[in-house]
Amino acid sequence: MVPSSDAKLSTQVLSNVAEANDAAFSAVTAPDVETDGGSGAATPTSKDAVEAGVDHAGWDSEVPEDIEVGDSITFTKTMHDEDVRRFAASSGDTNPLHLDEDFAEETRFNGRIAHGILVSGTISAALARIPGDVVYLSQDLEFLAPVEIGDRVTADCTVAEDLGNNQFRLTTTVTNADGDTVIDGEAVVLILTE
Repeated sequence: MVPSSDAKLSTQVLSNVAEANDAAFSAVTAPDVETDGGSGAATPTSKDAVEAGVDHAGWDSEVPEDIEVGDSITFTKTMHDEDVRRFAASSGDTNPLHLDEDFAEETRFNGRIAHGILVSGTISAALARIPGDVVYLSQDLEFLAPVEIGDRVTADCTVAEDLGNNQFRLTTTVTNADGDTVIDGEAVVLILTE
């Protein structure tokens, strides 16, 4: 049977749509490895396998063996352009302040900044390194200063109070490489251990 012209046209349209989808996907996905601002450290991309409990090159964390009042858990990473673009794509927050350099240069920040919620994710990253199952019960945040693209930030979560029933109140801060606090807050988590 010879395909009709409608069938040929439908096949061509489907082919074009598939090619457009491939091109769009390529535009929003990162290369396999991105280096950490000249330091040579690789940062994971959307194509990399992210494994539970594994720090990638360019990530640093410190976790005490047993969690007690006064203990701190830290997580450090650089806020790369690709992190910001992937967060915008996955969250839908396409505010030009985060994505459009020309627009952002005309704002009070004089350039693009990372999403505050993306930066606050480093708090969650620190908590994810606590041994056991950690469940967020609450998180209060105060955004104190912007984080520019390329800034290296450290989240510090300090156990302030044992609330009983495996619940803990923590102070949570994120600082930039200059030691300035960019986010301040408090969290309550449930920590279940074996």
